[in-house]
Amino acid sequence: MAHETPGRAEDQTNHALTYLALSLGLVWLVKHLVSSRAPANIPPFPAKPYPIIGHLPYFKNGLKDQLTAWRKSTGEIFSVYFGPNLVVILGSHGVLHQAFVKRGDTLSDRPLSVAAASRGRDINRGIVFSSGRVWKEQRSVSLQILRSFGLGQNILAAKISEEVSMFLDSLSKLFGEPTDVRMLIKSMVANNLCSIVVGQRFEYNDERFLTLLHKMSEMFRLGQSSGMCTIFPWLSRLPGDLFNSRARFQVYQYILDQYCYHYIEKTKNEERDLTQDNFIFAYLQEMKKRQQQGQDTTLDEDNLALNVMNMFAAGTDTTSAAISWFMLAMLHYPDVQEKIFVEISEVVGLDRAVTMHDRAKLNYTQAAIMETQRFFVSPLGVPHKASKDTIINGYTIPAGTTVMACIHNIFHCQELWKDPDQYRPERFLDADGNISPPEFFTPFGIGRRVCPGESLAKMELFLVLASVIQRFELRPTTPDHLPTQKPEIGMIYFPQPYQIRFVERR
Repeated sequence: MAHETPGRAEDQTNHALTYLALSLGLVWLVKHLVSSRAPANIPPFPAKPYPIIGHLPYFKNGLKDQLTAWRKSTGEIFSVYFGPNLVVILGSHGVLHQAFVKRGDTLSDRPLSVAAASRGRDINRGIVFSSGRVWKEQRSVSLQILRSFGLGQNILAAKISEEVSMFLDSLSKLFGEPTDVRMLIKSMVANNLCSIVVGQRFEYNDERFLTLLHKMSEMFRLGQSSGMCTIFPWLSRLPGDLFNSRARFQVYQYILDQYCYHYIEKTKNEERDLTQDNFIFAYLQEMKKRQQQGQDTTLDEDNLALNVMNMFAAGTDTTSAAISWFMLAMLHYPDVQEKIFVEISEVVGLDRAVTMHDRAKLNYTQAAIMETQRFFVSPLGVPHKASKDTIINGYTIPAGTTVMACIHNIFHCQELWKDPDQYRPERFLDADGNISPPEFFTPFGIGRRVCPGESLAKMELFLVLASVIQRFELRPTTPDHLPTQKPEIGMIYFPQPYQIRFVERR
């Protein structure tokens, strides 16, 4: 009896997969062509979409510049097609407020990405990408737990200050030598989250801890290319992994299994220790209580794992990016750095650490942090989805449509900021020098989906950056050749890699 060789069997499998993928693509193409007529009364298109691929070719040089040009030519709200998917772009604070605050009941869902759907068990799970009842309960319980740990209060500020002290000592050990400190920044920020989520911190050279940070960075990096499979789902079924969707899923699953579920099991095994003080333990206790009371609850271990993943991924990278941008800004605007130092010297002095009690008097320092968040901003916010037809600015937003805020357009709007392309912290101060951010400055979002970690992030940014400037002068490696301010394009905009010197002030 003849047997097929492994190579021939593999070839036949690949041919079958290719045939299946092409068939699915053909079915999708026919369906798209049949139903390609745009819905009535939607916001206008800034340019004619191409068949099948929509407006994607217009973004060949990046999102930011093209969206800015369309905002000027088309107005504050317009439609684009990402492939076959209708996306409405909001380009002013007015329509943003109308959509996410006044129409928050119908525009607070998240679109279900194909990447999430392919994972199966975490469809509509976790605090960031879930919708409806799941999201409401996960957010409510998570905020309740975080507040019990002192979110926005001095209890948590004391823990952050301890981590900041260790971070400063690590910077001191660089002895003013040029160094890329991005991983050190991420380690410090992640440790603040670890203290809350798993109840412990890690040494900055801990291999397991560093692996987690590298895997997180890799997941964000791969997300840039695998996004095409979200727009065209059939691409993920082609043989090979041209768009890195499988590679990203493997990294995602590694983090989920080796870290999120690992610490859930570890906490469960130590459940009799009622002195545990971390998010996972508190969530498990609340889950057990609701289940024992017979409540119909969405609290379960899969949601908990995704919540842990969301906290690490979103919390670490966004805050780390802001810190990295601030340090880069201090190299480009040394006069701002000097003003911050003078203010800290006069209010706090150099003999004690900066605390949250000092924030109310360090107005210019706060203004510089806010200006950094405004000046160096990613083009788009996290996507929302219309749960039913709704009206914005007289236009119809059909149910199922993705709605996104173009944050860059709002934070760099000439009418709002007068000189938006200038880095000028004074814009956040009133005539008396008091901090006075305008209502259209919303770096943590707006409406029901505002970032749940806003208080923690504000604490970290203030304590870290004020403490760094108090102790060190930030200098460039080469004064006449400063690092570029162009971003490293990704899901979150980071500065391109650069080296910096931390010179002790005394």
